Order: sequence, then C-alpha cells, then structure tokens
Amino acid sequence: MQYDPAVTFRFATPHDADTIRAIEFDAASRFVGVGMTGIADAPPMALETARRKIAAREIIVAIDAPAICAGFVMFEPQPARIYVQELDVLTSHAGRRIGAALIEQVARIARERQLTQLVLSTYRDVPWNAPYYRRLGFRDIETADLDAALIARRDAHIARGLDESQRVFMRRELE
Repeated sequence: MQYDPAVTFRFATPHDADTIRAIEFDAASRFVGVGMTGIADAPPMALETARRKIAAREIIVAIDAPAICAGFVMFEPQPARIYVQELDVLTSHAGRRIGAALIEQVARIARERQLTQLVLSTYRDVPWNAPYYRRLGFRDIETADLDAALIARRDAHIARGLDESQRVFMRRELE
C-alpha cells in the first residue's frame, strides 16, 4: 500500500494530549452526516485518559509536514492481540490513507511483540467504520465467537449507552 510520504508517525508525547482530544472532537463531527449527532456532540476523551495512554505508549500520532498532528490511533495490548480502541484523523486530512497507515503502525508493534491479531469494535454501517476496516483486512467476528474479554468490552459499551445492535467486533489476522 502506498502512503503519503509527507506523513510520519511517532508515539504521542505529553504535549500532544490536547491536540489528540481536538482531533477526536473534529473527527466526530462526521457523524452528523449519518444522523448520529450524539457522537458528534459528545465530549472528547478525558484529558487524564489521554495522558495515561500517552504515558503507557499506547497512542501513535500521524504528523503531516510541517508538524501538523493529523490523526492518532489509541490501542490496548492484550494477550495474543492488540485491541484498537480509537482511530481518528482530522476531517481536513481525510482520504489520504493516514488511518490505514496508523493501523499499519499498530500491526507493526503487534508483530514485534509476536502478537497475532488486531481487534476492534466499530459501527457496522458507517462508511468510514466497518466497511473501511474490511478494506484494511479486518473481518467481522460473529457474536457467538466473542471471547470473554470482548463480551466484557461489549457490556461496557452498553453500560456507556452505545447501541451494540449497530456495532460489530472485527479481527485482522497478522502474518
């Protein structure tokens, strides 16, 4: 896959926390167009959450020349896999394969750690959610095939008010 050579990647640093939250808020605005205003209106992650994930080296940022933070991926290492918690790209940078490149950064980390899968949960019918991830090699996980960790995550989503009937868990096997 070809990625924009002007975009570089690095682990987020403490000074990126507010920018990460601003990217999340900007990216959420796209949900207005598919009638999901609740997502668009939701506040970004708590600053403390961003700081904690940065300290754990679990956020990678995409830097577009000249030093514009254009997107990020937040993830959680688990036994045998990495769970992709969130992927956001500035709307001004959409369509440049930055999201795909961020997923590849996480896949590289997983391979280095000898982990065999990337897993995520996303909206089934939102074009830049499940259909997009399918183009990146992710496949739907049937509800009957969810393991205890994914069932617990689904239950946490429900407790937060997410409509799991509109969502799907997905997996990408790593070679």
